[in-house]
Amino acid sequence: MEPIRIPIEDVLDLHTFRPKDIPDLLGDYFCECLKAGIQSVRVIHGKGKGIQKKQVHKILKKHPLVQSFSDAPPDAGGWGATLVELRQRLR
Repeated sequence: MEPIRIPIEDVLDLHTFRPKDIPDLLGDYFCECLKAGIQSVRVIHGKGKGIQKKQVHKILKKHPLVQSFSDAPPDAGGWGATLVELRQRLR
């Protein structure tokens, strides 16, 4: 069987992924977004106890492709999602 190709979009919902897979997943996702010309993305990590959000923000602070990030507005997930602006290229 050939792998199923899913088109890259500006939203990534982390609910179906294991926490240990998130660091590599985010890096791969950001690279593919830039290849597709997408520089603004929304990462949905959920509200819960905030554990996954803290993990995501820790990764974003150190990731070389991330220019900035902030909580999403209420109509885009509020504190259950993070808006990420990507760099056009590595510095």
